[in-house]
Amino acid sequence: MCTTMIITRGATADGSTMVTHSDDDELSDQRFIYVPAQHHAPGSRRGIIDGTNVSYPRIVSQVRGAGYQTPGWPETPIIGTIAQVEHTYAYFDGNYGIMNEHNLMFGECTNGAKYEPAHVTMQQAAESNTHCRLFYSAELSRIALERCKTAREAVELMGALIDEYGYFSTGETLLVADESEGWVFEMCALPDELYHSAWVAQRVPDGTVFVAANEFRIREIRQDSPDQLFSNHLLPGLKKVGWATPEQGPVDWLKSVSWGEYNHPYYSLRRVWRIFDRINPDLGLSPWVNGGSYTTDYPFSVTPKTPLVARDLFALYRDHYEGTPFDLTKGVAAGPYGDPNRYVGPYDGNQNNVSADRTLLGAWERAISVFYQGYTYVAQTRPAAPELTRGIVWFGPDVAYTTCFAPFPAKLPDLPAAYQSGDPQQFDRRAAWWAFDFVANWARLNYQRMYHVDIQPLQHTLEAQQDARVTEWDNAMAQQPDPAQLARLCQQNADEVLARWWALADSLIAKYSDGYINPPPLRPQNPPAIPIGYPADWLSITNYRDGPISYDMPIAPAATRQ
Repeated sequence: MCTTMIITRGATADGSTMVTHSDDDELSDQRFIYVPAQHHAPGSRRGIIDGTNVSYPRIVSQVRGAGYQTPGWPETPIIGTIAQVEHTYAYFDGNYGIMNEHNLMFGECTNGAKYEPAHVTMQQAAESNTHCRLFYSAELSRIALERCKTAREAVELMGALIDEYGYFSTGETLLVADESEGWVFEMCALPDELYHSAWVAQRVPDGTVFVAANEFRIREIRQDSPDQLFSNHLLPGLKKVGWATPEQGPVDWLKSVSWGEYNHPYYSLRRVWRIFDRINPDLGLSPWVNGGSYTTDYPFSVTPKTPLVARDLFALYRDHYEGTPFDLTKGVAAGPYGDPNRYVGPYDGNQNNVSADRTLLGAWERAISVFYQGYTYVAQTRPAAPELTRGIVWFGPDVAYTTCFAPFPAKLPDLPAAYQSGDPQQFDRRAAWWAFDFVANWARLNYQRMYHVDIQPLQHTLEAQQDARVTEWDNAMAQQPDPAQLARLCQQNADEVLARWWALADSLIAKYSDGYINPPPLRPQNPPAIPIGYPADWLSITNYRDGPISYDMPIAPAATRQ
Protein backbone atom coordinates (compact mmCIF):
# COMPACT_ATOMS: atom_id res chain seq x y z
CA MET A 1 0.00 0.00 0.00
CA CYS A 2 2.64 2.42 -1.18
CA THR A 3 3.39 5.78 -2.80
CA THR A 4 6.02 5.85 -5.54
CA MET A 5 7.48 8.45 -7.91
CA ILE A 6 9.80 8.96 -10.87
CA ILE A 7 11.59 12.29 -11.11
CA THR A 8 13.17 12.55 -14.55
CA ARG A 9 16.54 14.21 -15.07
CA GLY A 10 15.00 17.31 -16.64
CA ALA A 11 12.95 17.87 -13.48
CA THR A 12 15.92 17.93 -11.08
CA ALA A 13 18.36 20.64 -10.12
CA ASP A 14 21.50 18.65 -10.98
CA GLY A 15 20.35 16.40 -13.82
CA SER A 16 19.79 13.43 -11.52
CA THR A 17 17.11 10.86 -12.15
CA MET A 18 15.31 9.68 -9.01
CA VAL A 19 12.87 6.92 -8.12
CA THR A 20 11.11 6.92 -4.76
CA HIS A 21 9.10 4.39 -2.81
CA SER A 22 7.45 4.20 0.60
CA ASP A 23 6.86 0.61 1.64
CA ASP A 24 3.68 0.95 3.67
CA ASP A 25 3.78 -2.65 4.75
CA GLU A 26 2.10 -2.95 8.17
CA LEU A 27 4.91 -4.40 10.32
CA SER A 28 6.33 -6.67 7.66
CA ASP A 29 10.02 -7.35 6.98
CA GLN A 30 11.74 -3.94 7.06
CA ARG A 31 15.30 -5.04 6.27
CA PHE A 32 17.47 -3.34 3.64
CA ILE A 33 19.44 -6.25 2.14
CA TYR A 34 22.55 -6.44 -0.02
CA VAL A 35 22.45 -9.21 -2.64
CA PRO A 36 25.94 -9.79 -4.11
CA ALA A 37 26.91 -10.23 -7.74
CA GLN A 38 27.38 -13.87 -8.67
CA HIS A 39 28.71 -16.13 -11.41
CA HIS A 40 26.60 -19.16 -12.30
CA ALA A 41 27.56 -22.47 -13.85
CA PRO A 42 26.26 -23.31 -17.33
CA GLY A 43 22.85 -24.95 -17.15
CA SER A 44 21.99 -23.37 -13.78
CA ARG A 45 18.39 -22.58 -12.93
CA ARG A 46 17.15 -19.49 -11.12
CA GLY A 47 14.60 -20.35 -8.43
CA ILE A 48 11.40 -18.27 -8.24
CA ILE A 49 9.60 -17.66 -4.94
CA ASP A 50 6.02 -16.47 -4.45
CA GLY A 51 7.11 -13.05 -3.14
CA THR A 52 3.70 -11.85 -1.95
CA ASN A 53 4.23 -12.67 1.74
CA VAL A 54 6.53 -10.00 3.17
CA SER A 55 6.27 -10.98 6.83
CA TYR A 56 9.64 -11.47 8.52
CA PRO A 57 11.66 -13.15 7.11
CA ARG A 58 10.44 -12.42 3.58
CA ILE A 59 13.12 -14.65 2.04
CA VAL A 60 15.29 -17.37 3.52
CA SER A 61 17.81 -18.53 0.94
CA GLN A 62 21.35 -19.84 0.81
CA VAL A 63 21.88 -18.45 -2.72
CA ARG A 64 20.94 -14.77 -2.34
CA GLY A 65 23.75 -13.61 -0.10
CA ALA A 66 24.39 -13.56 3.64
CA GLY A 67 21.56 -11.15 4.37
CA TYR A 68 18.96 -13.72 3.39
CA GLN A 69 20.47 -16.77 5.06
CA THR A 70 18.58 -16.02 8.32
CA PRO A 71 19.66 -18.94 10.55
CA GLY A 72 16.91 -20.83 12.35
CA TRP A 73 14.22 -20.17 9.76
CA PRO A 74 13.04 -22.62 7.06
CA GLU A 75 14.04 -22.09 3.44
CA THR A 76 11.51 -20.15 1.36
CA PRO A 77 9.76 -22.55 -1.05
CA ILE A 78 10.59 -22.42 -4.75
CA ILE A 79 7.50 -22.41 -6.99
CA GLY A 80 9.37 -22.73 -10.29
CA THR A 81 12.63 -22.07 -12.07
CA ILE A 82 13.89 -20.29 -15.17
CA ALA A 83 17.21 -20.53 -16.97
CA GLN A 84 19.96 -18.69 -15.10
CA VAL A 85 22.36 -16.30 -16.80
CA GLU A 86 26.13 -16.53 -16.53
CA HIS A 87 26.52 -13.43 -14.32
CA THR A 88 24.06 -11.55 -12.11
CA TYR A 89 24.60 -8.03 -10.78
CA ALA A 90 24.70 -6.92 -7.16
CA TYR A 91 21.69 -5.01 -5.88
CA PHE A 92 19.92 -3.64 -2.82
CA ASP A 93 16.69 -5.39 -1.95
CA GLY A 94 13.64 -4.76 0.20
CA ASN A 95 10.16 -6.16 -0.16
CA TYR A 96 10.78 -5.33 -3.83
CA GLY A 97 14.04 -4.75 -5.65
CA ILE A 98 15.52 -1.29 -5.09
CA MET A 99 18.73 -0.49 -7.03
CA ASN A 100 21.60 -2.38 -8.63
CA GLU A 101 25.30 -1.72 -9.12
CA HIS A 102 24.60 -0.21 -12.56
CA ASN A 103 22.26 2.37 -11.01
CA LEU A 104 19.06 0.83 -12.31
CA MET A 105 16.31 1.88 -9.87
CA PHE A 106 12.87 0.54 -8.95
CA GLY A 107 9.79 1.76 -7.11
CA GLU A 108 6.47 -0.01 -6.52
CA CYS A 109 2.84 0.25 -5.51
CA THR A 110 0.05 -2.31 -5.30
CA ASN A 111 -3.21 -1.78 -7.18
CA GLY A 112 -6.63 -3.35 -7.21
CA ALA A 113 -7.28 -5.63 -10.19
CA LYS A 114 -10.43 -7.41 -11.32
CA TYR A 115 -8.73 -10.80 -11.17
CA GLU A 116 -6.14 -11.68 -8.51
CA PRO A 117 -5.35 -15.42 -8.61
CA ALA A 118 -2.84 -17.34 -6.52
CA HIS A 119 0.37 -18.65 -8.03
CA VAL A 120 0.35 -21.83 -10.10
CA THR A 121 3.60 -23.76 -9.81
CA MET A 122 5.14 -25.59 -12.72
CA GLN A 123 4.19 -28.88 -11.10
CA GLN A 124 0.59 -27.78 -10.54
CA ALA A 125 0.36 -26.58 -14.12
CA ALA A 126 1.64 -29.90 -15.47
CA GLU A 127 -0.73 -31.92 -13.29
CA SER A 128 -3.82 -29.85 -14.15
CA ASN A 129 -2.96 -29.08 -17.78
CA THR A 130 -3.13 -25.34 -17.12
CA HIS A 131 -0.68 -22.50 -17.60
CA CYS A 132 1.72 -21.77 -14.77
CA ARG A 133 1.65 -18.43 -12.94
CA LEU A 134 5.13 -17.94 -11.53
CA PHE A 135 5.64 -14.21 -11.30
CA TYR A 136 4.64 -11.47 -8.93
CA SER A 137 6.15 -7.99 -9.18
CA ALA A 138 8.66 -8.54 -6.37
CA GLU A 139 10.56 -11.32 -8.14
CA LEU A 140 10.26 -9.54 -11.48
CA SER A 141 12.00 -6.48 -10.04
CA ARG A 142 14.77 -8.62 -8.53
CA ILE A 143 15.46 -10.54 -11.73
CA ALA A 144 15.54 -7.28 -13.69
CA LEU A 145 18.11 -5.88 -11.25
CA GLU A 146 20.16 -9.06 -11.54
CA ARG A 147 20.25 -8.94 -15.34
CA CYS A 148 19.64 -5.42 -16.67
CA LYS A 149 21.53 -2.14 -16.92
CA THR A 150 18.82 0.07 -18.45
CA ALA A 151 15.17 0.74 -17.77
CA ARG A 152 14.10 -0.28 -21.26
CA GLU A 153 15.93 -3.60 -20.94
CA ALA A 154 14.15 -4.18 -17.63
CA VAL A 155 10.73 -3.45 -19.13
CA GLU A 156 11.34 -5.83 -22.01
CA LEU A 157 12.67 -8.59 -19.75
CA MET A 158 9.82 -8.35 -17.23
CA GLY A 159 7.27 -8.33 -20.02
CA ALA A 160 8.80 -11.40 -21.63
CA LEU A 161 8.82 -13.27 -18.31
CA ILE A 162 5.15 -12.49 -17.69
CA ASP A 163 4.20 -13.55 -21.21
CA GLU A 164 6.04 -16.85 -20.90
CA TYR A 165 5.55 -17.83 -17.26
CA GLY A 166 2.39 -16.00 -16.21
CA TYR A 167 1.49 -13.44 -13.55
CA PHE A 168 -0.50 -13.83 -10.33
CA SER A 169 -1.90 -11.88 -7.36
CA THR A 170 -2.74 -8.18 -7.13
CA GLY A 171 -2.37 -5.59 -9.81
CA GLU A 172 1.01 -3.89 -9.58
CA THR A 173 2.90 -0.82 -10.72
CA LEU A 174 6.67 -1.00 -10.95
CA LEU A 175 8.63 2.16 -11.68
CA VAL A 176 11.99 1.59 -13.31
CA ALA A 177 14.56 4.20 -14.32
CA ASP A 178 18.19 4.66 -15.25
CA GLU A 179 20.09 7.91 -15.58
CA SER A 180 18.50 8.61 -18.99
CA GLU A 181 14.83 7.64 -18.77
CA GLY A 182 12.05 6.31 -16.57
CA TRP A 183 9.21 3.89 -17.31
CA VAL A 184 5.95 2.96 -15.60
CA PHE A 185 5.34 -0.79 -15.86
CA GLU A 186 1.86 -2.04 -14.88
CA MET A 187 0.62 -5.63 -14.79
CA CYS A 188 -2.25 -7.90 -13.80
CA ALA A 189 -3.60 -11.40 -14.31
CA LEU A 190 -6.37 -12.27 -16.76
CA PRO A 191 -8.94 -15.08 -16.17
CA ASP A 192 -7.90 -17.08 -19.22
CA GLU A 193 -5.46 -19.90 -19.91
CA LEU A 194 -4.22 -18.65 -23.28
CA TYR A 195 -4.23 -14.93 -22.52
CA HIS A 196 -3.29 -15.45 -18.89
CA SER A 197 -1.61 -12.13 -18.06
CA ALA A 198 -1.38 -8.55 -19.24
CA TRP A 199 1.11 -5.72 -18.92
CA VAL A 200 1.70 -2.27 -20.33
CA ALA A 201 4.58 0.19 -19.92
CA GLN A 202 4.72 3.92 -20.57
CA ARG A 203 7.73 6.23 -20.62
CA VAL A 204 7.67 9.30 -18.39
CA PRO A 205 8.38 12.46 -20.42
CA ASP A 206 11.67 14.08 -19.52
CA GLY A 207 11.30 17.19 -17.38
CA THR A 208 8.29 15.79 -15.52
CA VAL A 209 7.41 13.96 -12.31
CA PHE A 210 5.20 10.87 -12.16
CA VAL A 211 3.42 9.56 -9.07
CA ALA A 212 1.38 6.42 -8.37
CA ALA A 213 -0.47 5.66 -5.15
CA ASN A 214 -2.24 2.28 -5.22
CA GLU A 215 -4.17 2.73 -8.44
CA PHE A 216 -3.13 2.03 -12.02
CA ARG A 217 -2.08 5.27 -13.73
CA ILE A 218 -1.69 4.30 -17.39
CA ARG A 219 -4.87 5.01 -19.33
CA GLU A 220 -5.19 4.89 -23.14
CA ILE A 221 -3.36 2.07 -24.92
CA ARG A 222 -1.65 3.59 -27.97
CA GLN A 223 -0.59 0.94 -30.45
CA ASP A 224 1.81 3.07 -32.49
CA SER A 225 3.38 5.12 -29.71
CA PRO A 226 7.16 4.94 -29.19
CA ASP A 227 6.49 5.81 -25.55
CA GLN A 228 4.43 2.68 -24.86
CA LEU A 229 5.19 -1.02 -24.82
CA PHE A 230 2.66 -3.74 -24.02
CA SER A 231 2.05 -7.46 -24.15
CA ASN A 232 0.83 -9.22 -27.26
CA HIS A 233 -1.67 -10.84 -24.89
CA LEU A 234 -3.16 -7.51 -23.84
CA LEU A 235 -5.70 -6.51 -26.48
CA PRO A 236 -6.89 -9.99 -27.54
CA GLY A 237 -6.95 -11.04 -23.89
CA LEU A 238 -9.08 -8.10 -22.77
CA LYS A 239 -11.48 -8.78 -25.62
CA LYS A 240 -11.74 -12.49 -24.87
CA VAL A 241 -12.52 -12.00 -21.17
CA GLY A 242 -15.03 -9.27 -21.99
CA TRP A 243 -13.24 -6.37 -20.35
CA ALA A 244 -12.68 -4.27 -23.49
CA THR A 245 -13.58 -4.09 -27.18
CA PRO A 246 -10.44 -2.81 -28.96
CA GLU A 247 -12.14 -2.67 -32.36
CA GLN A 248 -14.51 0.02 -31.05
CA GLY A 249 -11.81 2.50 -30.12
CA PRO A 250 -8.89 3.14 -27.76
CA VAL A 251 -8.71 0.85 -24.74
CA ASP A 252 -8.49 2.41 -21.27
CA TRP A 253 -6.10 0.20 -19.26
CA LEU A 254 -7.31 1.35 -15.83
CA LYS A 255 -11.01 0.95 -16.61
CA SER A 256 -10.48 -2.38 -18.30
CA VAL A 257 -8.54 -4.23 -15.60
CA SER A 258 -9.44 -2.54 -12.29
CA TRP A 259 -12.44 -1.53 -10.20
CA GLY A 260 -10.51 1.59 -9.17
CA GLU A 261 -9.27 2.86 -5.84
CA TYR A 262 -8.68 0.75 -2.77
CA ASN A 263 -10.71 1.05 0.41
CA HIS A 264 -12.57 4.35 -0.09
CA PRO A 265 -12.80 7.34 -2.45
CA TYR A 266 -9.61 9.43 -2.60
CA TYR A 267 -7.52 6.72 -0.96
CA SER A 268 -5.19 7.05 -3.96
CA LEU A 269 -6.25 10.18 -5.79
CA ARG A 270 -5.72 12.51 -2.84
CA ARG A 271 -2.04 11.56 -2.67
CA VAL A 272 -1.61 12.08 -6.41
CA TRP A 273 -3.22 15.51 -6.11
CA ARG A 274 -1.16 16.47 -3.08
CA ILE A 275 2.20 15.67 -4.65
CA PHE A 276 1.35 17.36 -7.93
CA ASP A 277 -0.02 20.39 -6.09
CA ARG A 278 3.02 20.70 -3.85
CA ILE A 279 5.56 20.53 -6.66
CA ASN A 280 3.57 22.88 -8.90
CA PRO A 281 0.71 24.76 -7.23
CA ASP A 282 0.39 26.96 -10.33
CA LEU A 283 -1.40 24.08 -12.06
CA GLY A 284 -4.42 24.78 -9.87
CA LEU A 285 -5.39 21.12 -9.61
CA SER A 286 -8.45 20.48 -7.48
CA PRO A 287 -8.44 17.88 -4.70
CA TRP A 288 -11.94 16.93 -5.86
CA VAL A 289 -12.40 15.11 -9.14
CA ASN A 290 -15.02 14.48 -11.78
CA GLY A 291 -15.65 10.93 -12.89
CA GLY A 292 -14.91 9.16 -9.64
CA SER A 293 -12.14 6.59 -9.46
CA TYR A 294 -11.69 6.65 -13.25
CA THR A 295 -11.23 10.42 -13.42
CA THR A 296 -8.99 11.96 -16.05
CA ASP A 297 -8.61 15.23 -14.13
CA TYR A 298 -4.99 14.54 -13.19
CA PRO A 299 -2.29 14.28 -15.86
CA PHE A 300 0.05 11.31 -16.20
CA SER A 301 2.96 13.47 -15.04
CA VAL A 302 3.64 17.15 -14.37
CA THR A 303 6.50 19.61 -14.67
CA PRO A 304 7.60 20.93 -11.26
CA LYS A 305 7.56 24.68 -10.72
CA THR A 306 11.20 24.57 -9.68
CA PRO A 307 13.76 21.79 -10.19
CA LEU A 308 13.79 19.25 -7.38
CA VAL A 309 16.51 17.84 -5.14
CA ALA A 310 16.44 14.74 -2.96
CA ARG A 311 15.52 16.65 0.19
CA ASP A 312 12.41 18.00 -1.53
CA LEU A 313 11.29 14.40 -1.87
CA PHE A 314 11.99 13.68 1.79
CA ALA A 315 9.61 16.54 2.57
CA LEU A 316 6.89 15.18 0.27
CA TYR A 317 7.00 11.85 2.06
CA ARG A 318 6.51 13.62 5.40
CA ASP A 319 3.17 15.10 4.36
CA HIS A 320 -0.13 14.75 6.27
CA TYR A 321 -2.00 17.37 4.18
CA GLU A 322 -0.87 20.09 6.57
CA GLY A 323 -2.45 23.44 5.79
CA THR A 324 -5.26 21.95 3.69
CA PRO A 325 -8.88 21.11 4.55
CA PHE A 326 -7.68 17.50 4.93
CA ASP A 327 -5.01 18.27 7.55
CA LEU A 328 -4.68 15.18 9.74
CA THR A 329 -2.97 17.13 12.52
CA LYS A 330 -6.29 18.92 13.18
CA GLY A 331 -9.66 17.86 14.54
CA VAL A 332 -10.91 15.71 17.38
CA ALA A 333 -9.20 12.56 16.11
CA ALA A 334 -5.80 14.29 16.23
CA GLY A 335 -6.18 14.54 19.99
CA PRO A 336 -4.77 17.37 22.08
CA TYR A 337 -1.29 17.16 20.56
CA GLY A 338 -1.98 17.09 16.82
CA ASP A 339 -1.31 13.42 16.14
CA PRO A 340 -1.81 12.78 12.38
CA ASN A 341 -1.96 9.00 12.72
CA ARG A 342 -5.28 7.21 12.30
CA TYR A 343 -5.15 3.58 13.25
CA VAL A 344 -6.84 1.04 11.01
CA GLY A 345 -9.53 -1.04 12.68
CA PRO A 346 -12.21 -3.58 11.79
CA TYR A 347 -14.64 -0.76 11.01
CA ASP A 348 -12.37 0.25 8.11
CA GLY A 349 -12.70 -3.11 6.40
CA ASN A 350 -10.02 -4.59 4.19
CA GLN A 351 -7.59 -1.92 2.97
CA ASN A 352 -7.17 -3.92 -0.24
CA ASN A 353 -10.90 -3.90 -0.97
CA VAL A 354 -11.85 -2.54 -4.38
CA SER A 355 -15.39 -3.90 -4.45
CA ALA A 356 -17.97 -1.42 -5.68
CA ASP A 357 -20.60 -2.72 -3.25
CA ARG A 358 -18.63 -2.21 -0.03
CA THR A 359 -20.41 -0.36 2.78
CA LEU A 360 -18.53 2.61 4.22
CA LEU A 361 -19.46 3.86 7.68
CA GLY A 362 -16.75 6.52 7.48
CA ALA A 363 -13.15 6.95 6.41
CA TRP A 364 -9.94 8.75 7.29
CA GLU A 365 -7.87 10.59 4.73
CA ARG A 366 -4.98 8.43 3.54
CA ALA A 367 -1.82 10.52 3.96
CA ILE A 368 1.52 10.15 2.18
CA SER A 369 3.26 9.70 5.53
CA VAL A 370 1.41 6.94 7.35
CA PHE A 371 2.05 5.19 10.65
CA TYR A 372 2.53 1.74 9.10
CA GLN A 373 5.37 2.69 6.76
CA GLY A 374 8.18 0.15 6.98
CA TYR A 375 10.72 2.24 5.12
CA THR A 376 11.02 4.96 2.50
CA TYR A 377 13.80 5.58 0.02
CA VAL A 378 14.90 7.95 -2.69
CA ALA A 379 17.10 6.20 -5.26
CA GLN A 380 19.20 8.67 -7.20
CA THR A 381 21.66 8.44 -10.06
CA ARG A 382 23.86 11.51 -10.53
CA PRO A 383 25.59 11.54 -13.92
CA ALA A 384 28.22 14.09 -12.88
CA ALA A 385 29.37 12.15 -9.79
CA PRO A 386 32.31 9.72 -9.69
CA GLU A 387 31.53 6.16 -10.74
CA LEU A 388 31.57 4.71 -7.22
CA THR A 389 29.16 7.30 -5.81
CA ARG A 390 27.04 8.01 -8.88
CA GLY A 391 24.16 5.88 -7.65
CA ILE A 392 22.81 6.56 -4.14
CA VAL A 393 19.93 5.11 -2.16
CA TRP A 394 18.74 7.54 0.51
CA PHE A 395 17.17 5.07 2.91
CA GLY A 396 14.91 5.96 5.83
CA PRO A 397 13.70 3.14 8.08
CA ASP A 398 10.15 3.23 9.45
CA VAL A 399 7.85 6.27 9.10
CA ALA A 400 9.16 9.01 6.81
CA TYR A 401 7.96 11.79 9.13
CA THR A 402 10.20 10.65 11.97
CA THR A 403 13.08 9.00 10.13
CA CYS A 404 16.48 10.20 8.99
CA PHE A 405 17.41 9.48 5.37
CA ALA A 406 20.99 8.22 5.09
CA PRO A 407 22.94 7.65 1.84
CA PHE A 408 24.12 4.23 0.65
CA PRO A 409 26.06 4.17 -2.67
CA ALA A 410 24.82 1.47 -5.03
CA LYS A 411 28.34 0.14 -5.63
CA LEU A 412 28.97 -0.70 -1.98
CA PRO A 413 30.34 -4.23 -1.49
CA ASP A 414 27.86 -4.69 1.38
CA LEU A 415 25.45 -2.78 3.63
CA PRO A 416 25.80 -2.06 7.37
CA ALA A 417 24.55 -4.97 9.46
CA ALA A 418 22.16 -2.75 11.43
CA TYR A 419 20.19 -1.99 8.28
CA GLN A 420 20.15 -5.64 7.18
CA SER A 421 18.71 -6.92 10.46
CA GLY A 422 15.58 -6.54 12.54
CA ASP A 423 12.50 -8.61 13.30
CA PRO A 424 9.44 -6.38 13.94
CA GLN A 425 8.24 -8.91 16.53
CA GLN A 426 11.42 -8.73 18.65
CA PHE A 427 12.82 -5.46 19.98
CA ASP A 428 16.52 -5.19 19.12
CA ARG A 429 18.73 -2.15 19.72
CA ARG A 430 21.17 -3.49 17.13
CA ALA A 431 18.61 -3.04 14.33
CA ALA A 432 18.27 0.34 12.62
CA TRP A 433 14.53 -0.03 12.08
CA TRP A 434 13.87 -0.33 15.80
CA ALA A 435 15.60 2.98 16.57
CA PHE A 436 13.27 4.87 14.26
CA ASP A 437 10.18 2.84 15.08
CA PHE A 438 10.66 3.48 18.80
CA VAL A 439 10.92 7.24 18.33
CA ALA A 440 7.88 7.27 16.02
CA ASN A 441 5.78 5.50 18.63
CA TRP A 442 7.05 7.49 21.63
CA ALA A 443 6.25 10.70 19.75
CA ARG A 444 2.56 9.91 20.09
CA LEU A 445 2.72 10.98 23.75
CA ASN A 446 2.94 14.62 22.63
CA TYR A 447 3.22 14.53 18.87
CA GLN A 448 3.62 18.08 17.61
CA ARG A 449 5.79 19.30 20.47
CA MET A 450 8.04 16.27 20.42
CA TYR A 451 8.45 16.41 16.66
CA HIS A 452 9.10 20.13 16.32
CA VAL A 453 11.15 20.58 19.50
CA ASP A 454 13.11 17.33 19.66
CA ILE A 455 12.90 15.18 16.52
CA GLN A 456 12.89 17.62 13.62
CA PRO A 457 15.94 19.64 14.74
CA LEU A 458 18.05 16.47 14.88
CA GLN A 459 16.50 15.25 11.63
CA HIS A 460 17.47 18.48 9.86
CA THR A 461 20.96 18.48 11.37
CA LEU A 462 21.69 14.90 10.41
CA GLU A 463 20.24 15.15 6.91
CA ALA A 464 22.31 18.26 6.24
CA GLN A 465 25.31 16.25 7.40
CA GLN A 466 24.34 13.47 5.00
CA ASP A 467 24.53 15.91 2.08
CA ALA A 468 27.99 16.94 3.27
CA ARG A 469 29.05 13.29 3.61
CA VAL A 470 28.10 12.55 0.01
CA THR A 471 30.16 15.53 -1.16
CA GLU A 472 33.11 14.23 0.88
CA TRP A 473 32.69 10.75 -0.59
CA ASP A 474 32.50 12.19 -4.10
CA ASN A 475 35.76 14.05 -3.59
CA ALA A 476 37.51 11.06 -2.05
CA MET A 477 36.38 8.62 -4.74
CA ALA A 478 37.26 11.06 -7.54
CA GLN A 479 40.83 11.22 -6.23
CA GLN A 480 41.25 7.53 -5.42
CA PRO A 481 38.44 5.09 -6.26
CA ASP A 482 38.38 2.52 -3.46
CA PRO A 483 35.22 0.47 -2.78
CA ALA A 484 36.58 -0.79 0.55
CA GLN A 485 37.26 2.74 1.76
CA LEU A 486 33.82 3.84 0.60
CA ALA A 487 32.30 0.97 2.59
CA ARG A 488 34.20 2.08 5.71
CA LEU A 489 33.03 5.66 5.31
CA CYS A 490 29.44 4.53 4.81
CA GLN A 491 29.62 2.27 7.86
CA GLN A 492 30.97 5.11 10.01
CA ASN A 493 28.21 7.40 8.84
CA ALA A 494 25.47 4.84 9.48
CA ASP A 495 26.89 4.12 12.94
CA GLU A 496 26.84 7.83 13.77
CA VAL A 497 23.26 8.29 12.56
CA LEU A 498 22.02 5.36 14.62
CA ALA A 499 23.98 6.40 17.71
CA ARG A 500 22.45 9.88 17.53
CA TRP A 501 18.95 8.46 17.02
CA TRP A 502 19.20 6.03 19.92
CA ALA A 503 20.47 8.89 22.08
CA LEU A 504 17.40 10.86 21.01
CA ALA A 505 15.17 7.91 21.91
CA ASP A 506 16.73 7.60 25.35
CA SER A 507 16.36 11.32 25.99
CA LEU A 508 12.68 11.27 25.00
CA ILE A 509 11.94 8.50 27.51
CA ALA A 510 13.15 10.69 30.35
CA LYS A 511 11.89 14.01 29.00
CA TYR A 512 8.28 12.99 28.31
CA SER A 513 7.01 10.94 31.22
CA ASP A 514 3.78 10.66 33.22
CA GLY A 515 2.23 13.63 31.45
CA TYR A 516 5.09 15.97 32.32
CA ILE A 517 8.13 17.43 30.62
CA ASN A 518 11.27 16.76 32.61
CA PRO A 519 13.95 19.42 32.12
CA PRO A 520 17.57 18.29 31.73
CA PRO A 521 19.48 17.47 34.94
CA LEU A 522 20.94 20.53 36.66
CA ARG A 523 23.27 20.75 39.66
CA PRO A 524 22.98 21.15 42.59
CA GLN A 525 19.38 19.92 42.25
CA ASN A 526 17.22 19.02 39.27
CA PRO A 527 14.47 21.49 38.36
CA PRO A 528 10.88 20.34 38.88
CA ALA A 529 8.88 18.64 36.14
CA ILE A 530 6.73 20.92 33.98
CA PRO A 531 3.04 20.03 33.59
CA ILE A 532 1.93 19.77 29.97
CA GLY A 533 -1.83 20.13 30.18
CA TYR A 534 -4.02 20.46 27.12
CA PRO A 535 -4.48 23.22 24.51
CA ALA A 536 -7.48 25.47 25.12
CA ASP A 537 -9.01 24.79 21.70
CA TRP A 538 -8.99 21.06 22.39
CA LEU A 539 -10.43 21.49 25.88
CA SER A 540 -13.28 23.48 24.38
CA ILE A 541 -14.51 20.45 22.42
CA THR A 542 -14.32 18.08 25.38
CA ASN A 543 -16.51 17.83 28.50
CA TYR A 544 -13.89 19.74 30.50
CA ARG A 545 -16.31 22.61 31.14
CA ASP A 546 -18.81 20.16 32.61
CA GLY A 547 -16.40 19.12 35.32
CA PRO A 548 -16.91 19.74 39.06
CA ILE A 549 -16.33 23.49 39.35
CA SER A 550 -19.09 24.01 41.94
CA TYR A 551 -20.42 22.23 45.03
CA ASP A 552 -23.96 22.62 43.69
CA MET A 553 -25.62 19.66 42.04
CA PRO A 554 -26.28 20.40 38.36
CA ILE A 555 -29.92 20.95 37.52
CA ALA A 556 -30.93 18.70 34.66
CA PRO A 557 -32.87 20.29 31.81
CA ALA A 558 -36.63 19.95 32.24
CA ALA A 559 -36.95 17.59 29.30
CA THR A 560 -34.68 15.06 31.03
CA ARG A 561 -36.33 15.08 34.51
CA GLN A 562 -38.14 11.92 35.57
